[in-house]
Amino acid sequence: MNKLLTLLFLSITFSAHAQTIQSRQYPNDFFKYPLDLPPSTAGSFGELRPNHFHSGLDFKTNQRTGYPVHAVAVGYISRLRVQFGGFGNAVYITHPNGFTSVYGHLQSFSPEIARAVRQAQYDQQKYDVDFPVGPLLMPVNQGQVIAMSGNTGASAGPHLHFELRDAATEQTINPQLFGLTIPDKVPPTITAAVVYQLGDKPFSENTPHKLFAVAGSAGNYRLTKPQVIEVSGNTGFGISTVDVNSTSANKNGAYSIELKVDGRTVYTFAVERFAFDQTHAINAYVDYPTYLREGRQIQKCFIMPGSTITLYPQSENRGIVTFNDIATHDVEYVVKDIAGNTSTLKVKVRSVIKPSVADVPLKGTLFKYDKKNNFTTDKVKVSIAPGNLYDDVDFIYSLLPKREGAYSATHRIHNKFTPIHEDFELWIKPDVDMGALLGKAVIVNTAGYCDSTTTDGAFLKATPRAFGDYYIRVDTVAPNITPINIKEGSNLAAVKRVSFRISDNLSGIKSYKGYIDGKWVLMEWDYKTRVLSYTFDDSVAAGKHQFELNVSDYKNNTKQFKAEFYR
Repeated sequence: MNKLLTLLFLSITFSAHAQTIQSRQYPNDFFKYPLDLPPSTAGSFGELRPNHFHSGLDFKTNQRTGYPVHAVAVGYISRLRVQFGGFGNAVYITHPNGFTSVYGHLQSFSPEIARAVRQAQYDQQKYDVDFPVGPLLMPVNQGQVIAMSGNTGASAGPHLHFELRDAATEQTINPQLFGLTIPDKVPPTITAAVVYQLGDKPFSENTPHKLFAVAGSAGNYRLTKPQVIEVSGNTGFGISTVDVNSTSANKNGAYSIELKVDGRTVYTFAVERFAFDQTHAINAYVDYPTYLREGRQIQKCFIMPGSTITLYPQSENRGIVTFNDIATHDVEYVVKDIAGNTSTLKVKVRSVIKPSVADVPLKGTLFKYDKKNNFTTDKVKVSIAPGNLYDDVDFIYSLLPKREGAYSATHRIHNKFTPIHEDFELWIKPDVDMGALLGKAVIVNTAGYCDSTTTDGAFLKATPRAFGDYYIRVDTVAPNITPINIKEGSNLAAVKRVSFRISDNLSGIKSYKGYIDGKWVLMEWDYKTRVLSYTFDDSVAAGKHQFELNVSDYKNNTKQFKAEFYR
């Protein structure tokens, strides 16, 4: 029955969009391109990014800012957002057909939108705001200019980040499935194949594997060194592949990957749509230990049991193939881009029977991926929620020597090669009575990460998002404020803005507030330059004024700058 359903699935979904694998049809004549430029992209939907799948298309803007950004269809502005990082300035438009379009990294908003954003910033007395807009307040027509393209937030250069989301579920969907296609006649490139000897163990940094270099072109690939690969028992496969389109040399992600064994599809991956609370599962999709060690992106063609992201439309036994005969088998990788351009790699494997080996005893404590897991000593406690691990883990804990300036020993919580989906709970007990310093205590990672920390009885509690080495420090140092173009008595009559550099030594900047003559003013902290600035407006008349800036970190250490100036 399962094979019948699989064949039915494949016969339906492989038939549409130039053989594109997808679960449903999307309207192809409703949305228009958001820019008056020939469509070209620097980033594709679902391509591999650090700790997440890319959630949209990155439209190129000729390495410039300031191009008009148009509403892709009729609808209404439903959300406005300004972030320190992330999308920077962003607009969300809800459309009557059940989808929402998103426009990120904008340089500026249209006048009506800018007024609404500025009002929210002054009402909340903060630069970064995120607020809904009622359905009747800001209707838009298709083609209406809503913003100018930019480079705000955590962008690596000028471009427009564009998304189409399901308005009901907030799942983000590949915009090219809506007809917003990018010219593409170039098949994906395959650079390596990998074979994993899984046996009966969960996948980990210790899983034996071999990488095989690949050569070829025009969609036809082969092993650089022709050979028959020896396999035995439970086996997983992986692949390194990238894609480019006809408009850009940027290396993007492929749309789909199929793995076939003796002509039968045993695994399918396709970047059609996903939810944002699933995107961190990219670390279960790639060979995470190899990525950390070598920087190489190997895409595993088997599924971790705790990974629930909706990018796996089909698999048999999670893509794990059991070889228990003494025969030669054909393995084929089929990689496609969204335009249907296809690349294939065929390899032969020979199944051999290997003698069984005795089970290696656990080195630590068995953590089950689908259960709540707890580990406790008199100095440290760990709790991991069900589903937060992608596979069972032989959890290892080590107590390391105290580091200089620390208020606890260093606690090695497993290792960095095992990814987790969300944060876990970590308690560490100070080795000494911290007294008044308890309120300044933070749990830090030896890699430099600092987590928000609270007190919980005799312990300090944090919620890190990665395993590693953790210990307690204290943050008693106020943030640093370095004025760039203002000092006591400055004449700023010809200056458009006042600028500062702000930083913190440990817990991080929590808030900053600027005032002129005691009145709050809007200050922008640029993500890339780390420059905090206030742009003068008509409310600051000619004459003498006082500028005040207060900056606080997450341990409530505060620094103040004051200076009189003249306009």
